Amino acid sequence: MSESHLVIDHVSKSFGSNQVVHDASLAVEQGEFVSFLGPSGCGKTTILRMVAGFEIPTTGRIVIDGKDVTNLKPNRRNIAGNIGFGLKVAGASSAEVAARVKETLAMIKLPQLEDRYPWQLSGGQQQRVALARALAPRPSVLLLDEPLSALDAKIRVSLREEIRSIQQSLGITTIFVTHDQEEALSMSDRVMVMNTGRIEQTGTPFEVYNRPATRFVASFVGTLSLVNVTVQDPAKGTLGAGDTVFSGITLPAGAKAGDRHLLALRPEALRVGAEKGRITLTGTVTTVDFLGSVIRIRMDAAGASISLDMFNDPTVLPSKPGDRIEVGFTPESVLLLPPDKG
Repeated sequence: MSESHLVIDHVSKSFGSNQVVHDASLAVEQGEFVSFLGPSGCGKTTILRMVAGFEIPTTGRIVIDGKDVTNLKPNRRNIAGNIGFGLKVAGASSAEVAARVKETLAMIKLPQLEDRYPWQLSGGQQQRVALARALAPRPSVLLLDEPLSALDAKIRVSLREEIRSIQQSLGITTIFVTHDQEEALSMSDRVMVMNTGRIEQTGTPFEVYNRPATRFVASFVGTLSLVNVTVQDPAKGTLGAGDTVFSGITLPAGAKAGDRHLLALRPEALRVGAEKGRITLTGTVTTVDFLGSVIRIRMDAAGASISLDMFNDPTVLPSKPGDRIEVGFTPESVLLLPPDKG
């Protein structure tokens, strides 16, 4: 871990008797973009503040470029700054400050706005300027805490593409805090998923989405349909949910008849109609949501509410509530999670 650019080494943080971060460890490589993803209050911003120096860990340490910065003040960590002020604090000459301001504004596509006041800028422009302020001193680590949360959907998509492009072109190690799973999955080299102060999983977007390590990660990242099932025949990978039988599913090592699990399915894993080699499920459509390029169908089947995503085809009318339909999915698309408590 010591060779990584940024190391969060067994860090915990308590405020009085309230422990908000529990033994968090993460190694971030030079130029890597890592998102901290989780619900409000999960501890992700507290970790960011400890990296920045605004909070001191109760236990553990923060290491940047091989240097222990755990007790250093923020202005000694080469992390935060703004367009002009940060450069002046760093001792840059007036000419260098002016040149860097122009260069950074051009980078964020606002070359003519250096004399504008904040109230003269749109929300998207203000966020670009905030990014420029952080980038101007050429920080060792760029920290971004929910920078897109107050913007409308189209501007968010545009800005996240710009942030990622600039970050890659400069090769700056970046920590991005968000509660938006789409932002985290689309922008990151790796995603660290947090829940109640603990790191549940760290991995690539592909790994976190397709191979969730815990039930929380599986449910928080993406949409998931959950069916309570019982193992019937471990050798054949047979699971039962009432009158519905699922066969050919790989079960955990040591599984035995009577074990309970949650069978989890992503909406995109299901297709309308029965096909050879796919497990078939029959149910009744409850809702149909038109989402533009995608239509989401919800159906009651196997004692659960099942979601199915299908691409919009203008020549084909989708099912409607009350219809009986068959859907199919492959055994490989199934996630098996611990059962509901109780």
